[in-house]
Amino acid sequence: MQFILRPFLLNDVDSLVKYANNLNVSKHLTNKFPFPYTDKDAEAFIEIALSHEPLQIKAIVINGEAVGSIGVHPLADIYSKNAELGYWIAEPFWDNGIVAEAVKEMLKYGFETFNIQRIFARTTHVNLSSQQVLKKSGFVLEAKLKGTIFKYDEYFDELIFAFRKNQMVI
Repeated sequence: MQFILRPFLLNDVDSLVKYANNLNVSKHLTNKFPFPYTDKDAEAFIEIALSHEPLQIKAIVINGEAVGSIGVHPLADIYSKNAELGYWIAEPFWDNGIVAEAVKEMLKYGFETFNIQRIFARTTHVNLSSQQVLKKSGFVLEAKLKGTIFKYDEYFDELIFAFRKNQMVI
């Protein structure tokens, strides 16, 4: 399935609400990603996505609709050579290899754009799809932290995967 990564547009509100307003999506994300997901949430997110220079967050677009999001977020202070990767895609597009390809594009973008050496991503022990995406994209499991994530009155183990700049194939 063909997709593009591009900056979010103000007129992406409707497609964001259409695809983000899904408990199966939000349950794997931080509490900053609300459910239900409203027009107001989409407008606030787009404003944040467009506020960074250089761009940190891109829309995953299929057939002209924003169906997900992916971002590389550089850290500061003693972590300044690191960035965190975050992503989601709408449920109808799961298990099509789209996110793994988008991750590869964002790795290239992240290392070319920011002065970083490592991009990491966090997921829970029960989010097997996200673990597979990261492994397929060349990430290596660096840590497993027991019971550090608390969501919906339940504790989850946090898995931290990372990709180092020297892993990039030129």
